[in-house]
Amino acid sequence: MNTASCPVSGAGLGLRRSFMDEFMTLDHKPADFLEVAPENWMNLGGALGKKFSQVVERYPMVCHGLSLSIGSPAPLDEHFLIQLKKFLDTHNIACYSEHLSYCSDDGHLYDLMPIPFTEEAVIHTAKRIQRVQDILERRIVMENVSYYAAPGQEITEIDFLNAVVEQADCDLLLDVNNIYVNSINHNYDAESYMKSVDSKRIAYIHIAGHYDEADDLKVDTHGADIIDPVWQLLEKTYQYHGVVPTLLERDFNIPSVSALIEEVDQIKHYQAQAEQEHANVATA
Repeated sequence: MNTASCPVSGAGLGLRRSFMDEFMTLDHKPADFLEVAPENWMNLGGALGKKFSQVVERYPMVCHGLSLSIGSPAPLDEHFLIQLKKFLDTHNIACYSEHLSYCSDDGHLYDLMPIPFTEEAVIHTAKRIQRVQDILERRIVMENVSYYAAPGQEITEIDFLNAVVEQADCDLLLDVNNIYVNSINHNYDAESYMKSVDSKRIAYIHIAGHYDEADDLKVDTHGADIIDPVWQLLEKTYQYHGVVPTLLERDFNIPSVSALIEEVDQIKHYQAQAEQEHANVATA
């Protein structure tokens, strides 16, 4: 686990405006850290800007971007990166993660498209990540993404992921639900994939629910409760890589705050269980 790029711990929650006010009135802290998309909060003043500052004062914060488009053939938006750096510096946010995908060319595509799994794309993407890190003056954290087609594929998904992270010398946001979804959609073993990433590169973990389109087609929606096979894969991830900070994502069909807290508590349960198991092994 790499704490340098993401100095948080425990169980986190993706903060959404729809429940932000209720969440912040709680007299306890049900999550150990929070995550927001910086694009939704940059350059905001007024009441919303003040609310965000209050959240950052109370909770450790990480940022998970939406528009970096790291695999795009179009030039990097360096103006955006300069504004992003100001935002991260202003709020003292050390951790910035993004998707290992692209979402723009001449214009915005409004979706996260898969980067071709090729050696050429590895080199192209790694160089762009290095440039981002130079501008932000931070190690960044790249997420393995869900995808539904692999045009031009020459190497496996896991080999592509590991090669990009290694060549760019960045860290990894390991999305456990994406591993599960992709393993069903592309017929590979989820546990083998999980074991193939470098423990030292993992900064934090995402976990979420998805939609069952069919037995052999799962859609990564972040719009449902987490299912048992995904919880089980998270357990195995802790067993293999150690207990890593883990964040619940919920973007659609958002339930009550109490229901969200129940899933955050479930993360804490699995983390405590894994820590106890590691302790037992160490003293045996």
